[in-house]
Amino acid sequence: MPGPMSLIIIALVALLIFGPSKLPQLGRAAGNTLREFKNATKGLADDDDNKSSKEKA
Repeated sequence: MPGPMSLIIIALVALLIFGPSKLPQLGRAAGNTLREFKNATKGLADDDDNKSSKEKA
């Protein structure tokens, strides 16, 4: 797991590359992407659970 110093360095590099005006947009986009991925994997797991419970019945 990365230490706090490496996270600070990554944040500073991102700030230098993208600038302060783009960072909130990038964070929002990353959050939306992770949320969509989580929902998709949850949907796949639910489908798999439903499929296995139907096969048992």
